[in-house]
Amino acid sequence: MLAQIVNKLLTPGMHRALVIEGQARRHPFRNYARRVSFQNRKVRDDSDWKLFMLSFSAFFVCITTFIF
Repeated sequence: MLAQIVNKLLTPGMHRALVIEGQARRHPFRNYARRVSFQNRKVRDDSDWKLFMLSFSAFFVCITTFIF
């Protein structure tokens, strides 16, 4: 009953509901677009040692540059 009242108030010139479940992907662009499915990706947890090596090598280069 509430849905009918909302549809009458929001869509006075339309003759159907705003979204019908069977017609949700009827627009040509939505039919063309692929459905997105999320996949669980492996979490790479090697960023800690990579950051450490980058920082260490940058520090080493800076110190050796200042010394020599």
